[in-house]
This record gives sequence, C-alpha cells and structure tokens, in this order.
Amino acid sequence: MKNTIALFLLLSLCLTALGQGEIDMQEKILFQNERSISLSLNSNGFGAGYRFGKRKTYLNKTLYDIELAYIKHPKEMKVTPYTYPTTRRYVNGKQNLFVALRPSIGFQRELFSKEDKGSIAVRYYYGGGPSIGICKPIYYTFSLYLDPYYPPEDTRDEKYEFTQNLSSSWLISGRASFWKGFNEIRFYPGLHLYGGLSFEYSSVNRLINAIDLEITFDAFSKKIPIMFTEYNNQFFLTLTVAYRFGWIIDTKYKTPKITKEGQLLTD
Repeated sequence: MKNTIALFLLLSLCLTALGQGEIDMQEKILFQNERSISLSLNSNGFGAGYRFGKRKTYLNKTLYDIELAYIKHPKEMKVTPYTYPTTRRYVNGKQNLFVALRPSIGFQRELFSKEDKGSIAVRYYYGGGPSIGICKPIYYTFSLYLDPYYPPEDTRDEKYEFTQNLSSSWLISGRASFWKGFNEIRFYPGLHLYGGLSFEYSSVNRLINAIDLEITFDAFSKKIPIMFTEYNNQFFLTLTVAYRFGWIIDTKYKTPKITKEGQLLTD
C-alpha cells in the first residue's frame, strides 16, 4: 500500500512538471469518441479494462467502462513446500481466488487541453456501478509421507479445509491444477464507486496514451471468503495506477490557426 501511494505521488509530480513544447501543427479535434484498453497495478492486485468514451461537449464525456480486477487478501504470503521445494509455491490458508467484474457508467471533464506539441491533457473522472464478485475455490495437492526420506505413498487434491482433519503424514505439496474448482464458482453481488485523474500525453491526436491515477471502493453483500479465517473483508478500497491506450473514433477536426510570428491562436 505504501509503495502504491508513493508511486501515485511520484507520477503526479512528474506528469504535472512537464512544460510546454513546440507548437502542435496537427489538426485539432473538436469532437471525439474514444475506445481504450487499460492495464492496471493495484494496491491489492492487478486488473484490466475496456472503455468507451462518448463526447457530450468539447470538454465533457460520458464513460462506459468494464473492468476485471484480481483482488488479494492483505494477509496473503506465498510459501514453498518443505517436502517439495519446487516452483509449486502456494498461499497458505487461501480458500478462493477472487476477482471483481465492474461494469460502470461515469463522467469525465478536461481541465487542461493539449495546445502545444508534447504537452499533456489533464482530466478528472468519476463514476460507479455494480460489482460482481467471483470466487473460484483453490485446491491443494496433499501428499502422504510414511517416511520423509522417500517419495510420497499417495496424493490427493483437496481444498484447504482438509488441513483441519489430516494426520501429520499428510502434507501440502503445492497448488493443484488452476482449472480444478471451476464448477464450484460462486458469485457475490455488490456496488462500486471510483474517481481519478487522467494524464493523456500522446503526440498523435488520433491515438490515446495516458496514465490514470484512481481510487475505487467496492462494497459486497457479505464477506468474501478469500482466506481460511474469519477476518475476511466485505469492503475493499483500491488505489490504482493504470496505463491506458486506445484510439479516437467519429472525429471532427479543425486546422490550428498560426500567426505570422508562429504563435498558436486558440478559440
């Protein structure tokens, strides 16, 4: 969490510190809709999303988003099996893999436009919608060791709850197949709200390259059983740094007006 907050502040300072460059001779976009894809690093996981932005006025857009975010429990820690020291590391005590599907509608307003070549457009945005929590059970491979100096006598794939009834001869050897448990998926309804700042820096007017700094709050109908503990969460606050790339569609342009002295005229 501390590293993510520090990254937020660093990116904000770097992006806002960039000065104006030479005059942009490209045609200026009057009205534009957009499609973009985002890849995000979150304070509790990571995610990806798709956005359609519909232009309402010169500075305002309506945003239609859908995002899929992998959310971790704050107590997660990977361990290596003592009896099977390979790459089959696992999170001890984890019951379910948890992802949140977030369809939403929002609003975006441009605070500073790109007038010079190499400059940055700064926008703020906010919105919300339903959250669909998806939990897939995690299975572990348990091995029966009658003698610790010999290979296991038997193996079986079970959920973590199996640890409550196993003897000392049964030990976790690692994660079972990722695909095991898909027939046991459960859904948790909820709601989410988000808000953030977007720094768009593409040098080509028809393309989108942006860094988004965002905060998202999810609230679900009940606690999400990520870990085998009673200290699971029902509410999640997520800080996000995202890279967004995309393209402009349904565009209308105007040619920039340049004075004899080479100055750009703005309307």
